[in-house]
Amino acid sequence: MITIKAKNYKDLKQKTIGLIGKDRAENIYFETRSGIHTFGLKFPIDVLVLDEKNKVVKLKEELIPNSLFFWNPKYKKVLELQPETISKQKIKTGSSINIELINQTKR
Repeated sequence: MITIKAKNYKDLKQKTIGLIGKDRAENIYFETRSGIHTFGLKFPIDVLVLDEKNKVVKLKEELIPNSLFFWNPKYKKVLELQPETISKQKIKTGSSINIELINQTKR
């Protein structure tokens, strides 16, 4: 099992803005159905889509800025990761992921 620490984006504003405006990628977890975009990002990201048991059902390495990424809407767990996380951790479809959530405090 692979453990990934990620910030937990729960509310609509956090999920909508995501990593837009950041200077570098950070690991974030959120739930959404069917797709994400990277419009406004300054860097590529790795993406994992997980099933209800946290097994990888779809992944994308180095999704470039201004792109779209879609998956089957029955899956809603998403990890946006720093580039090269998938290759460094040797993550593949079917890998089990332990998500260690870092809760955000409101400012």
